[in-house]
This record gives sequence, C-alpha cells and structure tokens, in this order.
Amino acid sequence: MSSPVRYELIGDIGVMSINNPPVNVLSHPVRQGIQDACREAQADSSKAVVIICDGRTFVAGADIKEFGQPPKKPFLPDLLNEIEASSKPMIAAIHGSALGGGFELCLASHYRCAVATAKVGLPEVKLGLLPGAGGTQRVPRLTGITAALELISSGNPISATSAETLGIVDRIVDGDLREGALAYARELIDRGAACRRSSELPAPDANPASCAEFRQQLEKRARGQIAPQRIVDCVEAASTLPFPEGLQFEREAFLSLMTGPQSAGLRHVFFAERDAARVSGIDKTSPQRDIKSVAVIGAGTMGGGIAMNFANAGLPVKLLEVSDDALGRGLEIIVRNYAGGVKRGKMTQDEAIARRDLIQGTTDYAALADVDLVVEAVYENLSLKQDIFERLDDVCKPGAILATNTSYQDVNRIAAVTRRPQDVIGLHFFSPAHIMKLLEVVRAAETADDVLATCISLAKKIGKIPVVAGVCYGFIGNRMLQKYAREAQLCLLEGATPETIDTAMQQWGMAMGPMRVFDLAGLDIGYKARQGLSPEERGDPRAYRIPDALVEMGRLGQKSGAGFYTYDPDTRAYTFDDVSKSVIERAAASLGVERREVDASEIVDRLIYALINEGINIVEEGIAQRPSDVDVVYVYGYGFPAHRGGPMHYADATGLDRVLERICEFRERFGAENWTPAPLLEQLVKEKRSLDSFVVKGA
Repeated sequence: MSSPVRYELIGDIGVMSINNPPVNVLSHPVRQGIQDACREAQADSSKAVVIICDGRTFVAGADIKEFGQPPKKPFLPDLLNEIEASSKPMIAAIHGSALGGGFELCLASHYRCAVATAKVGLPEVKLGLLPGAGGTQRVPRLTGITAALELISSGNPISATSAETLGIVDRIVDGDLREGALAYARELIDRGAACRRSSELPAPDANPASCAEFRQQLEKRARGQIAPQRIVDCVEAASTLPFPEGLQFEREAFLSLMTGPQSAGLRHVFFAERDAARVSGIDKTSPQRDIKSVAVIGAGTMGGGIAMNFANAGLPVKLLEVSDDALGRGLEIIVRNYAGGVKRGKMTQDEAIARRDLIQGTTDYAALADVDLVVEAVYENLSLKQDIFERLDDVCKPGAILATNTSYQDVNRIAAVTRRPQDVIGLHFFSPAHIMKLLEVVRAAETADDVLATCISLAKKIGKIPVVAGVCYGFIGNRMLQKYAREAQLCLLEGATPETIDTAMQQWGMAMGPMRVFDLAGLDIGYKARQGLSPEERGDPRAYRIPDALVEMGRLGQKSGAGFYTYDPDTRAYTFDDVSKSVIERAAASLGVERREVDASEIVDRLIYALINEGINIVEEGIAQRPSDVDVVYVYGYGFPAHRGGPMHYADATGLDRVLERICEFRERFGAENWTPAPLLEQLVKEKRSLDSFVVKGA
C-alpha cells in the first residue's frame, strides 16, 4: 500500500506532500508517512522542507474515527516534537483549513505561510476536548495569553490574515501556494534563517485577574462544560511551567477529557449529525428534482424566516399572503431581520439588499405556477392547510414539490386532498426559521424517493441539518415535547414554581427552562392547537389546565407582556408575579392536588425521562430512522445540551436499567397513564443491550 505522504527534493528544498482525501486527516498512515519524510529530509541534501497538502485543504484535523481505539505510534505529540526538533527549517504551507491536529502540525513547524483564503483554528473544544499535541502551549507563546484563550476556548477558525496579525502565520502568499511556499523557503535559506521553534519562545505573561474574568465568561457561554475551563488551566500552565512540563500537563488534561462523558456525548452528536441524512435506498446517485425557484405561503414570522433561508442560498422566492397589508407586514419583518444581520456583522449591506431582492411578494396563487417547490407555512389548522393544498394542486406545475411546514398535523391527510400525493412532503422548520439549524423532513406514506432525496439535499444547501421523520402527531420533536411539557406542568401543579423548574433544567444544561420556552413561543399557540385535537391527542388534561387559564386571562406569554412570568416591555426582564402564582394555586385546588416541595432532582428526572421514554417509543415505531436521529432533533431543535449527547445517548450513558427503574418508580407514584415504560426499553434492559445497538427495521 502506497503512503499518503510523498517526499521529493526540488533543488535543495524538500517538499512533503500529504494526500489523504477528502480532508487529509491525520490518520495513522499519514502520521507514519510524515515521520518517514521528516527523517528522510534530515539525512538528505535539503536545506529547508515545505509541508503542503494535495486536494482542497490542508490537514483538517485528527482522524476522529481513531478516538477511543488503541493508539498507534507515532503518537501525534511525539511526531510534532520531532518536526519541531528538525535541524532544517520546516515551513507549513496552508490552504483550505488547518484545524485541530493539522494546525498543531503548523505550529510545530518553524514558519507558516498561507493563501489569504485559508483558515486556521483549534476546534477540539466542540468535541469536549482540548488540543492534545501542544496547541495550548505553543499558541500562547506566539500570540499572548488573551488571544490564545479566545482562539482555543471558542473553537472557531480565524482567517489567515487574522492569524498573520496575531503572529501565528508569517506570510500571506499571493497566487499559487506551492510556488509561493517554495519561494518563501528559498528566501529563508538565502538569509540563513534559523529553525525558529515556538517551544523556545519566552513564556507568556498571565494576568490572574484576566484569567479569572475569562473563566466567569465561560461559565455563562459554556454552562456546565468542562473542556473550556481545562483549556484555561492549560493556557495558564504555558506561562508557569517549562515547555516539556506544560506539554505533559496538556496531555494529561486531554486524556482525562477524552475518556470523560462530555466528550463521548459531543462525539456522538458529531457522528449522529452525519448519519441523520442517510436514508435506506437513497444515496448520492439517487435521482433528484431541480429546484431553481421557491414559493412560501404565509408571510408571518415563520414564513418570512423560511423565505430568508432560500434567499440566503441564492434562490428566488415568491412570498404569498392573503392581503396586501399582511404581505407588507411580513416583508417589513424580513427587512428588519436583514438589517439585524448587517448590524451583527453577519453580512454586508449589499449582501442584505441582494438577498432581500430575491424575495418577491404576491397575493395571487397564479404567480406560483412555475415554481419548483412550495412551502406552506400558515397556522396549525388542518382544514386550512388542506384547502391550500387543493389550490396548489390546481395551480402548480407537474413535478413541483408541495411541502407543509406543519408542526403537528397529519401530512398524509394533507397529501390526500391532492392528485399528486407522491409530490407532498413535510418540511418542519424551527423558529426562528432563518437561524435554527434543524429541519424535520417528514416522509408521508406516498412521498416519492426523488422528492425525499431532493429535500435532504436542499436542506444542506440552505444550511440546515435534515432529520427524516415518519408521520405521527408531532413527528419526533414535538411528540416528545408534549411529554416533557406534561411533566413540567404537573410539577407546577404539585408545588414547584416556574422559577424552580426553569432553574433546575438550565442548571442541568438545557438552553432555556420550559416555562420560559412556553412564554417565548406564545401560550396561545398550544391553546389553539389543542382545540382541533381529540381528547386522546391532548393528553392528560391536568397538563394544560394552567396554560389554558393564563391564555383565557389574556396572558399569552412574552408577546403580551405576561404568561407564566411578567415581562418588562423594554428590557424583557422577567419575574414570577402574584397573578401567575394564584392561577397555579387555584388550578391545583380545583383538581384536588395537594401541593408539596418538588426538588430539582425530581424535576430533572421527570422531564428528561419523559423525553427518553417517548423517544424510545418513537424509535421502536420507526418514526425515527435510528436512535441517534432523536438526539440530533433535540440538540439542534430544542436546546438539549450537546455535551450530554441527546436523550437517547444520555439514556445509554446513564444505564437503561437505571432509567427503567426510575420510570417504574414514577409509575408507582404517579400512575401508569403517564408512566408506562416503553416496551423497547424493557426489552433492551432484559437483553442487556443499549439503544445504540438497536437497528430500526428498514433503516
């Protein structure tokens, strides 16, 4: 087997070329090839060595598939130390992205040049890790403590020009990188440049007060995560320990995180996100329909956000509303959203104008005759949606994809009113639609394979993470949310306050507590949705007694200034007031509920295990393609802490036997109506298997 690393002499310059497509990860054969080339270069007539990569990028990181496997020599830290110890100048030539171990390879080199479009970074924190091959020790010596802390703890890549400003890239190359790198190497040789080793640079000064302040910032933006704080430990160590001892400190911290539950959860999400788009019988060669234009029906907050997704991807959009007034309001919201993007530096003014100009308003269904895809985004009323699809069936051209953005409704019943059910699919965006990354792609009974393949591909084009779901009430996410919400409301009846529930869930790691989520979404949304449901679909009537009472008082949530909390109209600061308290207490009294103290551990277990139990039911029924798809939905759509890996991974990590035991305890305390263990959960516990081992039929 040929090595993925090629070494050649061009005059007196050695050139080490790495070719490990698609992104040149530092797999064992690559590490071995680099070591062999480095040793060959030490013995030949070269006076400097250029390290460059074939393909579209420099080394984009370690081979994550090797994580958790028995390590093979050469280990990356040892390899990079050997490169840094070279007696001949080593020059990293960067294009594309140099990330993680790839960037650490650059840092171990003596000089670094890059094309202006290149990016560099250390994203390990996003997998619950820290750089384990010298990154936390070399970067501070080049940039100083403050810049190093921000770069490494954020995990975000920076441009080559920014890296040059910080001192971690030495030369920006115009034109061909290979030619420019060889010219740079010649320049270094001609001036007799020494091997400039970052490990030999003076240790950076650390300001304890600044580091303490940075830790406090991390507590807010990375709540509950271990890796960011350990990164600060390592960067501080760079200022106090000799380089070899700092490397050892970093390595021990890396290995501790590698074997910990948070990194396991984040690595699970990493792979789960990639698996989610895989559908049995559909691959890159599957036929797809050409989508060159889109229509969105409904110019409300959701419809406008959906339209922006397509415009941001360069697709022209026709936005339809029932009246000029409603259309004008919707277009104005879009203008404000784009203005906000410009203000936050997400786009230039010219880009915002160009994207806005791709969205054209209309009140005439006939204007949709030639579009390739229509997304209906009106409020949750089945009859209204069916009426719209009947009109679309008459107006739209053959082969146009007809999608509904419904959160709950039966996509099969919507498809049934058309003469083309094979063209109908659910595309459930999450609010705010132009920001949230998740897209539930709901496959109806007769949805054609090419429609499904097209929508999965299109989701990626507009920057979404697609997860395929089957048809049931609420699909994956909202079906589970109903159980989560049920337990939140029952805890409220039994004695908890909105504050104690929200605090418990946020401290556990949820992005926002449930009561604030309900207020933010609008309590009237659920209220209206329940009106069209059967008693069975509504679930335990106790679970919506309080929100229904609040809505009927005009307390609709944040938008009306009051819901479970009251909101300051200027600052949006929220407080739990006596009115809300009295509504809760009256509801409990009317239902004969004796209120008590509900502690945080009970709140967390009831809400999270309700999610888990329903998620397992969804997996067993085949509504989700695989357990990890449920995790992707909850991490990217509902604020589940990524470092816990999602509900299904968290159940496996906790132990399915312990989960079942706790659910059975709740069944004894609160009744089987709400707490019947999922049959699959009982089966897996009996067989001593994990959810991760379960394969959905047909997946």
